[in-house]
Amino acid sequence: MSHDASLEPPLAGYGLGRRLAAEALGTALLLAVVIGSGIMGERLAGGNTAIALLGNTLATGAGLVVLITIFGPLSGAHFNPAVTLVFALRKQIGWRDAAAYVGAQALGAVLGVWLAHLMFAEPMLQLSTKLREGPAQGLSEAVATFGLIGTILGALRFRPQATPALVGLYITAAYWFTASTSFANPAVTLARSLSDTFAGIAPSAAPAFMAWQIVGALAGAGLFGWLFDTRAAHAG
Repeated sequence: MSHDASLEPPLAGYGLGRRLAAEALGTALLLAVVIGSGIMGERLAGGNTAIALLGNTLATGAGLVVLITIFGPLSGAHFNPAVTLVFALRKQIGWRDAAAYVGAQALGAVLGVWLAHLMFAEPMLQLSTKLREGPAQGLSEAVATFGLIGTILGALRFRPQATPALVGLYITAAYWFTASTSFANPAVTLARSLSDTFAGIAPSAAPAFMAWQIVGALAGAGLFGWLFDTRAAHAG
């Protein structure tokens, strides 16, 4: 695997502090994209939710490609506690470092939401009133996260250089084929509960989303870890 591939284990030579800064900054910029494009889309769509969602979708997918490409060589560009959990289970990051990654991601996500609010002259401190709940929403989050893990592990196994594009394309698609619009990220979910805008989620609904995301991540780690096992391939 080329060491230019993003989302692979962090490169030797980059200290934990630098890697945590990359995770925090990358996650902050991701949330600024998600929330900012949601606000812009809603303002320009004239009440057409589909157009607003399309603008939100395209900006998020494009932003992910860029962020994973530039931060991948530093930290692995997880930006997502579910992804970090999977890499810890695969012993590609230590548990202590993984816990630090999750903290950096959560902090960065909240700061990114606040930044988006300030850019659009919105109150910085908010709580979402957008209720997203029910079994279909939860299942959608499990499926979205399951597919995200499969995308990452499959890309790293077969096309590591394509990882940023594949992840961006998958999330772009998942915005539309899941009922929940594919949060697929506990840090993103937490942060979006702090934004009463187009991309928000009510705090009361966030814990269920996060629980289903972890379920999807664990299922993805198990199935795709087995499916893409290099030892099995070498054994024939």
